[in-house]
Amino acid sequence: MSAQDGPEREQVLEWVERVATFVSAEWGLAPITGRVLGWLMACDPPEQTADDIAGAIGASRASLTTNLHLLTSIKLIRRFRKPGERNVYYQIEDDAWSKVIRQKLAAFTAFGELAAEGLRMGWADEAQTARIRSARTSMAALAEVLDRTAATHD
Repeated sequence: MSAQDGPEREQVLEWVERVATFVSAEWGLAPITGRVLGWLMACDPPEQTADDIAGAIGASRASLTTNLHLLTSIKLIRRFRKPGERNVYYQIEDDAWSKVIRQKLAAFTAFGELAAEGLRMGWADEAQTARIRSARTSMAALAEVLDRTAATHD
């Protein structure tokens, strides 16, 4: 990557490291998982072999293999071969981030339903009810915002 083609490689690798820090802190995934995601978002060409990725992010092959398997199993990246080649390539899925968002939204929806179930249990203690109601109210507010947003985009 040259300056005329975009950022310098060192800048890209610094950004990849910030992605790794975010993924680790916010999603609880290993930093190497974030490095793989960051690299596959920024690399050129967009398809990379495991050796390409390992060389770029400084990962051991064993650790990389485990994380590539994880990211492939949750369908954020895809694994494929080019016709006539033996190499296996990895590429970030085109809809990877919408998948992440859908998964998070599904989790929020499920938690909102769990909170609603908790409210139906008939608590005698108002403090307990208030804490559960707070969770339910927050999830319902999020759902309402999402419904309004979806309606304006249809």
